[in-house]
Amino acid sequence: MHKTKLRFISQPFGGVLLLTAVNIVFPLTGLAQNPAKQTTQINTNTSRQPLSAPSQINTKYTQRQGVPTRKINIDYTQKQSVPAQPQVDVNYTLGGGDRIRVSVFEVPEYSGEYQVPPGGGLNLPLIGNVSVLGLTTEQAADLITQRYKRYLKQPIITINLLAPRPINIFVAGDVTRPGAYTLSLQGSGGNDPGVQFPTVLSALTTAQGTRQSADLTRVELRRKQGRGSEQVLVIDLKELLRTGKLPQDITLRDGDTIYVPMANAVTLADARNASAASFAADPTTPRTVVVIGEVLRQGTYLITQGTAEGGNANNTTGAPSITGLPTLTRALQLAGGITPEADVRNITIRRPTRTGGEQLIKADLWKLLNSGDINQDVILQDGDTISFPRATEVSRAEATQLATTTLAPSRIQVNVVGEVKTPGIKEVQPNSTLNQALLSAGGFNDGRASRGRVDLVRLNPDGSVTKRNVKVDLAAGINEQTNPILRNNDVVVVYRSGIAKTSDTISTIINPFSAVLGVFRALFGY
Repeated sequence: MHKTKLRFISQPFGGVLLLTAVNIVFPLTGLAQNPAKQTTQINTNTSRQPLSAPSQINTKYTQRQGVPTRKINIDYTQKQSVPAQPQVDVNYTLGGGDRIRVSVFEVPEYSGEYQVPPGGGLNLPLIGNVSVLGLTTEQAADLITQRYKRYLKQPIITINLLAPRPINIFVAGDVTRPGAYTLSLQGSGGNDPGVQFPTVLSALTTAQGTRQSADLTRVELRRKQGRGSEQVLVIDLKELLRTGKLPQDITLRDGDTIYVPMANAVTLADARNASAASFAADPTTPRTVVVIGEVLRQGTYLITQGTAEGGNANNTTGAPSITGLPTLTRALQLAGGITPEADVRNITIRRPTRTGGEQLIKADLWKLLNSGDINQDVILQDGDTISFPRATEVSRAEATQLATTTLAPSRIQVNVVGEVKTPGIKEVQPNSTLNQALLSAGGFNDGRASRGRVDLVRLNPDGSVTKRNVKVDLAAGINEQTNPILRNNDVVVVYRSGIAKTSDTISTIINPFSAVLGVFRALFGY
């Protein structure tokens, strides 16, 4: 019996029947061995909690059009990694102006030195024109090798860069002088392999530095790729200043563009730190600022070569020359200092941007005076407009304290006229009162001055003149009614008393007769 079965299986027909039965019972085993007939669908549910353990895979089998289909659902329990910023291509690509050497191993007559023309085509022996524009030296060697294979057995081609072309770049955005620049390379290729390509920082320095309104955390390096594409690398120069590190190479290549965006908001500390960087604008670069509001002399001021001059470059206005960084306090000193009504807590700097808008920067010089916050002394930029507002309420204690600082003018001038002992222009300290001005003029002229009627005449910034009567009280402290604080160029008028007016009238009448009597005495000897 067993021998009969074995003979049956050994026959070809019996083997075929046995294999057919196996396929019917285990159809999936056959499909697994024939993946060409298998379809796999993978549904990834990214909304689930990310993974911390191996994935759980649920496998379901369905029948579609007679072909078994395997459907796999993957449940992630591990957090997906955030894609890293693409690495900028730092490989040097050939272009017009490069000088290279093409070496054909063991065929010196086909080797030689070439300068790549603007179109990138090299006229090589035997194979003719080959374009290497936009290729690395390795890629160009591979291309030439393929071309020589038609004529040589196993050609070995090497290309060496002897002298790179100058780097032509464009710097745009919030820099002092945006535009196109040609940067030279240090060293040389081939003979001196230590060739140094220019960097983003050197390019910013060539463009005379970043402006203080720039956002140093989002500087873009744009590099052209093949087929018209562009690769963009975002560089955080603020992190460079803080740690001295950058995530990757920032050497430049021909055709690169550097874009420095404008910051949405300016932090005073960041602005001061950025202004001290080597790639920031030179502090001695001439810059023009406007100072308005509650200052002694409103106007335009030029800061140049470490000195600041009021009015114009020739300093014809008589403003003092001040050396140092072009800061807010320097501009204030040029404008003569603040008035007693100035609000030093809410100073506004309006800074124009490259886009035609402006940034608003707030400064508080009270913090500078009381806590030494040097960041409040903003380093100015060309075109800034500084506004010192009028305080809604003036604290007399603060006004007295400010008058003794460098924010206030060292001296102010008031003109005391009329019935005082020494009338004329008097120089007094800022924040001086009406009583102090009268005392500087020697006080009232006894017997002639009207002590109850003193006029205060003031020239306003808009060109108008105000005049008000002040009832003087020499025993009163600072107050607007009887002893107000004076401003520069105020005029104090002290009038005659009634007795003095009557005496002067009688003298006017009597004096002509006295003159006539004197003539008669001279003529007739009376």
